[in-house]
Amino acid sequence: MKEESEPSGNPILGDRIRGLRKRRKLTLSQLAEQSNLSPGYISQIERSLAYPSIPALVKIASSLGVTVQWFFSGSLEVPAAERGYVVRAQNRLKIEYEKGFVDELLTPKMSAQVEMIYCRMPPGSESEEAYTHDGDEVGFVLVGALDIWIGERYFQLAPGDSFSFSSKEPHRYRNPGEVETIVLWAISPPAF
Repeated sequence: MKEESEPSGNPILGDRIRGLRKRRKLTLSQLAEQSNLSPGYISQIERSLAYPSIPALVKIASSLGVTVQWFFSGSLEVPAAERGYVVRAQNRLKIEYEKGFVDELLTPKMSAQVEMIYCRMPPGSESEEAYTHDGDEVGFVLVGALDIWIGERYFQLAPGDSFSFSSKEPHRYRNPGEVETIVLWAISPPAF
């Protein structure tokens, strides 16, 4: 697995991974072995010196017994009356990955049946390694172009195109264009 990434300006993800790893009483080496990643790479993520790839964060989450949703973070307080019902644009919880991918959680964390994610992909970025997880996914391309591989199948999608697949099939994707791609994803149950 390619483990290079760019320095992170947001320490929240690394802090959350380190904190959960320590609560689970796992060493860096143990987490690395369970997630099939190098201890150095996990250490860089924990110290906010690197963004994880999407497949790497899926592996870390699985090894720690949580879904990726657990790592979404934000800094604004949600009014009590809106908790579990409304997500304001400025209050979206986010995860930043290597290559500039940004996922924003559109559903309240309390949603037990489905999660909706607003994904921004810079021009030329891609998830180079296919990954799997539990659940089913549907997606809708809002802006830009999307190349997606599902198992052995390859599709080229444009704005207005949608797709659906079992998340248990290996999948990866790429923005082949020169503008940012924005995809609206829904995953059920929230296993990502």
